This record gives sequence, C-alpha cells and structure tokens, in this order.
Amino acid sequence: MTSTPRRLLLVNGPNLNLLGVREPDIYGTETLADVEGLVERTAASRGFDVRSVQSNHEGVLIDAIHAAREDCAGIVINPAGLTHTSVSLADALKAVALPVAEVHISDLSSREGFRQVSYVRDVAVVHVIGEGISGYAHAVLRLIDVVTGQADG
Repeated sequence: MTSTPRRLLLVNGPNLNLLGVREPDIYGTETLADVEGLVERTAASRGFDVRSVQSNHEGVLIDAIHAAREDCAGIVINPAGLTHTSVSLADALKAVALPVAEVHISDLSSREGFRQVSYVRDVAVVHVIGEGISGYAHAVLRLIDVVTGQADG
C-alpha cells in the first residue's frame, strides 16, 4: 500500500514576484517570501512540507503541476492573471487529479468584470478569496483536511 505524500505544491502565477511593491493598496505590503514562509510554517504545523514555484511563464507552472503528481498530495495555487485566461493551466490541474486549493489575495468579486471568470474554480475543491496573504494559510489547512480525509462534508 502506497501512503499519501506529505508534501504540497505551492504555485504562484505571473506578477506575484512583485508582491509588496505592486499595488500595495490591493495586494498589501507582504512579499512573496512572506507568503512562502507562511505556507511552509502552516503546512509544517500539520506535518507537511512544501515545494514552491512562482513564474511569469505559463509553461513553467504547467510543468511544475505535472511534476507534482509524482510526490505531492495537493496543490495550493494563486494563478494570478492566468485565472481568467488559461484553459491550459486548468487542464493541467485536472490532468494530475490532485486536490486543488485556489487562493486569491484580493476579492475578485469586487474588482473588474474580467476578473469574475476563473477557469480554476471548477477544478478546485477549496476556494479562499479576498483574505489577503492570510488566505494562503487558511487554504493550506483546508486542503490538508481534504487530503487527510478530515474535511467536513
């Protein structure tokens, strides 16, 4: 019997490398390093480790998602602008058949109309929207509950 890996993949899409300087009135002043540290600490509190990837290139993110099927139990993803445009990213998430948590720092429902579309929404089993970077911790805990069979309902 193969046991479930105790690792999550954290995926951050385009422009999230500029957290802390990019539109701080929307995204806050915390950096990508702050996000990654928060996710690592939160996952570690439940006995999981994290592999993180951020890229401004869709193919790099897709390759990382494909690789996750080898040694990850789930994926936490903030696809950023690719949320609204990338069928390929959604298809990659479907193809690996791992539980997915979709995270967004800002509340997409109160932003521009094009941000209302999420190709990831139907793939994800967890959605955390508009909680700032603390939403990443919330998403990690909920995803671990799904992975370990502790989720409600």
